[in-house]
Amino acid sequence: MGRAFVYVIIGGGVAAGYAAHEFVKNGVTHDSLLLRFNMLFILVHLQVAPYERPALSKGYLLPEAPARLPSFHCCVGTNGERLAPKWYNENGIELILGTRVKSADVRRKTLLTATGETISYKYLIVATGARALKLEEFGVNALDATNVCYLRDVADADRLVDVMQSCSGGNAVVIGGGYIGMECAASLVINKLNVTMVFPEAHCMARLFTTKIATYYEEFYQSKGVNFVKGTVLTSFDFNADGKVSAVNLRDGSKLPADMVVIGIGIRPNTSLFEGQLTMEKGGIKVNSKLQSSNSSVYAIGDVAAFPVKIVGETRRLEHVDSARKAARHVVAAIMEPERTGEFDYLPFFYSRVFTLSWQFYGDSAGEVVHFGDFNGHTFGAYWINKGHLVGSFLEGGSKEQYEALAQATRLKPKIEDLGELESQGLEYALSVSQKPPSTRPAEAGSSSLIVEKPLHVWHATAGVIVAASVAAFAYWYGRKRKRW
Repeated sequence: MGRAFVYVIIGGGVAAGYAAHEFVKNGVTHDSLLLRFNMLFILVHLQVAPYERPALSKGYLLPEAPARLPSFHCCVGTNGERLAPKWYNENGIELILGTRVKSADVRRKTLLTATGETISYKYLIVATGARALKLEEFGVNALDATNVCYLRDVADADRLVDVMQSCSGGNAVVIGGGYIGMECAASLVINKLNVTMVFPEAHCMARLFTTKIATYYEEFYQSKGVNFVKGTVLTSFDFNADGKVSAVNLRDGSKLPADMVVIGIGIRPNTSLFEGQLTMEKGGIKVNSKLQSSNSSVYAIGDVAAFPVKIVGETRRLEHVDSARKAARHVVAAIMEPERTGEFDYLPFFYSRVFTLSWQFYGDSAGEVVHFGDFNGHTFGAYWINKGHLVGSFLEGGSKEQYEALAQATRLKPKIEDLGELESQGLEYALSVSQKPPSTRPAEAGSSSLIVEKPLHVWHATAGVIVAASVAAFAYWYGRKRKRW
């Protein structure tokens, strides 16, 4: 038994939600395609429609007026419409929740679900995301202790909130000094827990922050009561009579009392369905500048995709919501209008907001670093200079205009001849560079290089012809497949 669809999206995160929205924006509905359902969502394990994951480590954990679904379904993160479950049905999208895909055959263009249904597709978008790395993968057994928490989805967040509320005033140990560790530590403090962070690196956010930048944030966290234990790792737990963790044992011999533990030690892309069938790189599915995999009918976006990052000249896998959103928009254009769609020319972008702090980073953290601003105040930053050009920039406490200038300057990759002069100019350098009229119109940071110059109605008419032709071809293909079922 099976069914056939033109477009299939496998995955239920940010990338999947934004791709669905983009299809609808481009006229893919059951009315225009003369099919009741033309696109299928298969959500791996999840029981909820796609939502904005950043809310989980921010607003979801607040003690007062916390964020809860349906308030942060896609696409509210970019001030777009909220795609509640009924939105999918109203737009001719079959949304299947809580269904695992058991296997995939990219040569036959089929997926087999755990319920035994075969799904055929013309185009497949893989947006399976990633899973949180577990302690057991590093030889540490938590014995399913109920007070050991991860944070990857709503179910994880609900569990974390329950545990957090049950031990207010107690001791929380956060394992990991990256995004999840830093943002969860801030939320735990706000919820009146005593927080200790443990990580093996010399400072927090080691993949991005310089020592000077990290010191600022660590000192700010310490002023809020957070304790840092650096240069060591978790080796085991002590358990109480109820089977809960009561203490954390570290490699350096120290023991930390714990009423709850939050684990943030990284993620692993969900690629298992396609290993041995698609080319892999950097731990993810390798795609080209159109986000197309080694199989021409399969595309990949989000955490699972390794794509060419033009500004750094290499293929990378970027684990951030901004990349997922913009890749989703681009992949739909690449599928529906391949001849009109340019390369996915993405400017890497990361951000975080904790306590009263807010920072943004653009580009690449490679080469020499030039710090600027007042590290004793509220606004400071850094530039990264590689091979004589500005390739990365960071700013804490900036305004919307200042962040936009930083992004624009980074995308332009201006030549830097005097590092001392750059340091003295600081933020003013980015502001001045971004205001210079470019020789050609630059693409929006992280967006497609496609610039629409024709009137919108012309695009709609062209898209209509293309869609109609696609339907005719699909109808023929679908009819032939039905004979084999």
